[in-house]
Amino acid sequence: MIEFPNAKINLGLRVLHKRPNGYHDIESIFLPVPWCDNLEIIQNKSTDKITWKNFGLNIPGSPSDNLISKAYNLLDQDLNLPSVNINLLKQIPMGAGMGGGSSDAAFALKAFNNIFNLNLNETQQIKYATQLGADCSFFIHNKPAAVHGIGDEISFIDFKWPCKYIYIVYPPYHINTAEAYKNMIPKDIYNTSLVDLLKQPIQTWKDTIVNDFENYAFSLYPEILALKNKIYNSGAFYASMTGSGSAVYGFFDEKHLIDVPENYSFRWLEIK
Repeated sequence: MIEFPNAKINLGLRVLHKRPNGYHDIESIFLPVPWCDNLEIIQNKSTDKITWKNFGLNIPGSPSDNLISKAYNLLDQDLNLPSVNINLLKQIPMGAGMGGGSSDAAFALKAFNNIFNLNLNETQQIKYATQLGADCSFFIHNKPAAVHGIGDEISFIDFKWPCKYIYIVYPPYHINTAEAYKNMIPKDIYNTSLVDLLKQPIQTWKDTIVNDFENYAFSLYPEILALKNKIYNSGAFYASMTGSGSAVYGFFDEKHLIDVPENYSFRWLEIK
């Protein structure tokens, strides 16, 4: 079975109060976008539970630490799965705020469910996904959503893209998410929800729909701020960093050349 786990972007990201366990409540809009990995899962008869091959971008660490492996192990401890070959063509940048690892894990859960006829309903799949990461459950649904809690409280929204293309750029700067949260000053009260702000003209979004992690990321790497400004100066209706960084995106109606350094990864994604 071949799956195409896709990335997401955050349209607005508010860091709210800190919980006693150290996690922060957030408010955000998650939007799936068509920048995808390629994931192939094949049942085999090996004595090794998981056989891995990774292509494309290099994934640091051991395969056993990968969220796909962890997804398999979660199901295996409850349901005793057969052995599998996993072939992953990694194309979504890591440490970009695009949710690539979470998407891989969620799509793997869905694939295991289908390959092995596990008959897990959506609620059961979400229960496993939540154990893997706060935003993994979003990719089980994989539809535009308002997100609250630690990223695990999801409400679907009727979102109409205000553009024909999304331009996403990943500058090779790693933002440590834990450190980013430590440097946040939570704001508990907002007068208007992000969902309500989306109903306003897109010209207002620049000043009202913001990512609270941007100031911290910009202080570490002014190049990210320069990149956001360049996207605006190139005609974007709206531009923002996604997640805790460091990828930046813009909404456009036309594709055109935007000059970025050679070591930046970028894609024009058509909205259909």
